[in-house]
Amino acid sequence: MEKIKANNLEFDVRVAGLSNTGDAVILLHGFPQTSHMYQEIMGLLSDNNYKIIAPDQRGYSKDARPKSKNEYKIEYLVEDIFLLADEFSFKEFHLVGHDWGAVVGWGAVNFNPEKIISWSALSVPHIDALNQAREIDKNQQKKSRYLKFFNLPFFPELYFSINNHKNLKTLWNKHSQSQKEEYMKVFSQKGALKAALNWYRANLNRDDIEKLGKIFKTTQFIWGNKDIALGRKGAELTKDYMKGEYSFIELDVGHWLIQEDYDAVSSLILNFINKNSKK
Repeated sequence: MEKIKANNLEFDVRVAGLSNTGDAVILLHGFPQTSHMYQEIMGLLSDNNYKIIAPDQRGYSKDARPKSKNEYKIEYLVEDIFLLADEFSFKEFHLVGHDWGAVVGWGAVNFNPEKIISWSALSVPHIDALNQAREIDKNQQKKSRYLKFFNLPFFPELYFSINNHKNLKTLWNKHSQSQKEEYMKVFSQKGALKAALNWYRANLNRDDIEKLGKIFKTTQFIWGNKDIALGRKGAELTKDYMKGEYSFIELDVGHWLIQEDYDAVSSLILNFINKNSKK
């Protein structure tokens, strides 16, 4: 783990293969995970000559944990990624993101597409498609009910921290014991859980965010049809917003794609990056 300064913060960043000669790859985790979720995939990509970084994002890194919820607005989360890329001298890179990492990734592809070679979104569809589904699809509305709770002050932290973080650990029902222990190294830190939840509080119900719009970047979207939070409607609507080369892969798994079907997901990511590699 390296400590890298960017955006007046200091991030904990997992790295692999930095001496390799292939393209750069950036991996973005979601909630409630850390960059550790990609550890095995990082080894796979490094063995295939890629340079990889996977940061513990804003709020998850101990020294990148602002107190104000406004510091977790999506535009700052996106900016972090490009500034971290600059610190590693990545002029362009392949991007992979899961859950909130996918939300950041969608924003990044829209904000600065010329720096991104290919984009792999895991679980979360195009944001406009998801918002559309939340408006018209009863199944997605039901799956999104938890967002109101996450947006509350104080109570989510209490819920996830009582009884030695019992309810938080329940979310990791598809994870190994070693993964849970690695995640708890972060979530047991002071302010970490609040910071992670502030991603929701800072970005839900904002009326000052423009729609994402059409995406022209080469993209693959991997979705599990048993996902407890993200339904079929948003997944299928995503194609309406994709104007570049696009592939949609449906797997018979839930939200934790990598933990539930590592072989399939890791192969999809590697093959997609290989296909679009510039070196």
